[in-house]
Amino acid sequence: MSTALRLTRIHARDVLRGRWVVFYTLGFALLAEAFLRFSGSDSNAVLGLGTVTIIAVPLLTLVVATVHLYGAREFVEALLAQPVRRRAVFAGLYLGIALPAAGAYVVGVGVPLAARGFGGELLRGACATLLAAGVLLTLTFVAVACCVAFLIEDRLRGLGVALGVWMLVAVLYDAAVLMFVAMASDRPLEKPLLALTFANPIDLARVSLLLRLDAAGLMGYTGAAFQHFFAEWWGAALALAALMAWAAIPVAIGARAFDQKDF
Repeated sequence: MSTALRLTRIHARDVLRGRWVVFYTLGFALLAEAFLRFSGSDSNAVLGLGTVTIIAVPLLTLVVATVHLYGAREFVEALLAQPVRRRAVFAGLYLGIALPAAGAYVVGVGVPLAARGFGGELLRGACATLLAAGVLLTLTFVAVACCVAFLIEDRLRGLGVALGVWMLVAVLYDAAVLMFVAMASDRPLEKPLLALTFANPIDLARVSLLLRLDAAGLMGYTGAAFQHFFAEWWGAALALAALMAWAAIPVAIGARAFDQKDF
């Protein structure tokens, strides 16, 4: 077994021993069950779960992963004193956090959906997109947490920056888009809004789900613009592919920061 896989197993066991994984899984399971029972239709339930996912998953994974990475500093320093490649240590740290978090989300949301047949044939694509979006957001924001933890030395400052990143992409970004639309309402905005959609992983996750539900216009100007240009099934596939690229970008930045950091 390679060093990276061994370290992934070690960190994954450490993460799984923490109570937050249990609460994370049960929390999403209870939310999924509540939406499925009380939302009136399976389509509304998937839409509600998608709204919770794009807000809660980035926030929780950012906070938990950042705290865990700062707490693992002594262990990392001990590892780097051994003849171990830095990239293997980084891969073990990242995957050891990201895989349990992604698995907890899939179990918490997927089991209630599976118990109801994923909403029938018409909603299976939307359910699959919901699960894929949750996993990719998890991978993305665990990688962002790695960037924060390895670029910022102070723990409290790093946690503040992580929360600021979430606030920026989850709240302030949409407000800035609305302001841009209001200021440039007399100009053609479809292409700029399309570019703004690709510039935010949370918007990409939202649009990829809403396209499968044929409701992109419900979640703002960027979703409507994306639907206008990519109305066919490959629009959602393109959004998910772009979201995969977003997951890879912070991983590369975090790996570089880890290579250059003087522990």
